[in-house]
Amino acid sequence: MQQTAAPSGLPFLKMHGLGNDFVILDSRGRPAVTTPELARAVGDRNRGVGFDQLAEIRSSDVADIDLDFWNNDGSRAGACGNATRCVARLIMDETGQDRVTIRTERGTLVAVRASDEVSVNMGHPVRDWDQVPLAQDVDVDHLPMEGDPVAVGMGNPHAVFFVADSGAVDVAGWGAQVEHDPLFPARTNVEFAEVRARDEIRMRVWERGTGITLACGSGACATVVAAATRGLTDRKVRMEVDGGWLTLDWREDGVWMTGPTALVYRAELTPEFLDAL
Repeated sequence: MQQTAAPSGLPFLKMHGLGNDFVILDSRGRPAVTTPELARAVGDRNRGVGFDQLAEIRSSDVADIDLDFWNNDGSRAGACGNATRCVARLIMDETGQDRVTIRTERGTLVAVRASDEVSVNMGHPVRDWDQVPLAQDVDVDHLPMEGDPVAVGMGNPHAVFFVADSGAVDVAGWGAQVEHDPLFPARTNVEFAEVRARDEIRMRVWERGTGITLACGSGACATVVAAATRGLTDRKVRMEVDGGWLTLDWREDGVWMTGPTALVYRAELTPEFLDAL
């Protein structure tokens, strides 16, 4: 996928994992280009391209690539599981490898081919209150909030609520309120999980800095950790999100997530668009 910015514009790719959609920039061999202003402009679904997250690929001296994530409100996202899987597919297709290493703010992650899908190890969950992070020392398995959520860090913060009917939840109203709760100094992603069986969960999500999305990889990982910790499910589950199905497996070496990826199109941001920033 190696690309460089041409005088005529800035090349990018559009991809998605279960409808969780991404703009991907390739900055290997040149300085990173993403700024909060660029992320907000490109993320605008009316005046830009639109995305849930932007992922920028950079050269790495310790892994196959480095990868940075941005939300469409211009804030940084410390982790993005589905974007990681999408970019891993690009690198594996480019190199012919079946395994790649990707350095993120979360750490160095490993991704592998899984038949026609991609699996990524999102690392170990963070359960210390100050590392999630939370504003005060409380029980992360039973946060002192209405709905009794679980706090989990997956390179970004998550509040997982268990509900009887995920389809009946006001995700926008409840999610936005919890995202900005003072208990979360860095804001939080919010998951609403309906446990259907020991090996199946239905989950809907409100993403920090983005809003409702059709899928959230780090949120899916946080949800299986929360469910298994409470004894509601096994450590390996199938998870239905608004965009389809993922497989989560909380192993000794971290939380593995497996699912499909899709390359939608290749295009470029025009000089006119870039000059207006």
